[in-house]
Formats: sequence, structure tokens, C-alpha cells
Amino acid sequence: MNDPTGSGMLDALRNEDLDVVGRLVEASNATLLCRLDSGPECVYKPVAGERPLWDFPPGSLAGREVAAYVVSEAAGWHVVPPTVLRDGPFGLGMCQLWIDDAGEHLVNVVPPGEIPDGWFSVLDGLDGRGQPVRLVHADDGRLRRLALFDVVINNADRKGGHVLVRADGAVCGVDHGVSFHTDDKLRTVLWGWAGTRVSDDELAELRTLRAALEDNGELGECITAAELAGTITRLDAVLAEPCFPSPHDRLHPIPWPAF
Repeated sequence: MNDPTGSGMLDALRNEDLDVVGRLVEASNATLLCRLDSGPECVYKPVAGERPLWDFPPGSLAGREVAAYVVSEAAGWHVVPPTVLRDGPFGLGMCQLWIDDAGEHLVNVVPPGEIPDGWFSVLDGLDGRGQPVRLVHADDGRLRRLALFDVVINNADRKGGHVLVRADGAVCGVDHGVSFHTDDKLRTVLWGWAGTRVSDDELAELRTLRAALEDNGELGECITAAELAGTITRLDAVLAEPCFPSPHDRLHPIPWPAF
């Protein structure tokens, strides 16, 4: 397909038959790898395969994945692969273009004395053998855009393994099913910019997004009115006090596991 990330791909994800290739067994919810008629592979997560969570309404995770894509596109960030809500072999679910990771690791775990130049230290801990390690991530503008996106959608699960780098160098994030909660639940490995001022360019992107979210019918079909209002409230807070939030005084600021 000549347009792997644009409207042509969205049409394919919505309308083409899904041929189930296999299951991603490490995922916490039912996650199936499928192939579209036109060739591209995609991830299909049926609502029927979602595990209940105590703090999110049942059957809502697929819609939140689509909402994350809508927000990413509205801001011009393009940090979420094309994602739609559709019927599939096991009923209604989220369908998202599969992204091959090029292997450029922007989040890592290293020995404390081996932090790469230009990287942020996030957390000290012990590995499975009891040896000290440090969670780090790159000071990279592509990753910073994803961190700002997570603030807006209130992402409760930004693991290192949810950060992918495409072959063209673009960074994208996946697995946004536990986002958009009305309570503050930001849990992320991308705390390196905590307390850093949001740039003028980033503020312009946030203002563009703020305008796009007013009476956004597409987003309103994916999350509740209260969750949409909460998203706008978070945007307004960053616009009024343009700094990345801090992990201090937060309950469980790092997702577990971190990868």
C-alpha cells in the first residue's frame, strides 16, 4: 500500500477482512496478530477479550486505544499507529496497524555507571539477580513528544516496551487502553523532562489540539463526556502552567513492570 499511515490505511483497517495469524501471548488482554486482504499486518484486540480492571469501566479499553489515535492526529503528533474500532472475527474490537520495531532502543536498563551521554536517569533498582541497575531514557525530541502526549491522555501505562521506532526513524507508542481516566493516573518511564518548561512550539501544538477537542464527535464516541472534559482540563492546566509534571507525591509513578 502506497500510503501506510494515512486515510487509505484507515479504510483498509475498517473494511478489509482480518485473517488471524497468531496470538501475542505476553499481552494481558486478548491480542491477535492479523493480516489484511491488501497485505499489511495489524493488531486486533476484541472487547470480549479484555480483562476487567477495578478502576476502568468494563469493555472500554478498545475505545481508549482509538481515542489515543484521534488525539495524536488532532495535535499533529502522529505518535500512534492508525487505529480504528471495528467488528472482527471475535466481535467489536480495536484494530491497529502493526509496527515493526527497527531496534533503536530509546528506553533501557543499564548498570548505574554506564549511563549513555545525553540520557536521563529515571529510577534505580535491582535486576533479577539482585544486581543494581538504572532505568534510563534518551533526551530525544521524538521521545519528548510522546511524553507530552502521555500527559494529555493521562496514560497510566507507558512502559519502555510500548515505545517503538519505525524504520524511517519516527517514534510511536502502543497500548493506550488505560488512558483518559478522570483521576490523575499518569504512570510512565519517561520522567526525564519533569519540571522542564514546555516549548513555544509544543504550546502551539497543544493550542491546536485544544481547539480540535471542542465538540469532537469522534472522540466522544470513544470515551465518556467526563473523560473528554478531563482531557480538556489537563490541556488547560498545561497551557496555564507550561511545564512537564513531576513524579513527586504521586502514587506509583512508574508502571510495573517497567518494560
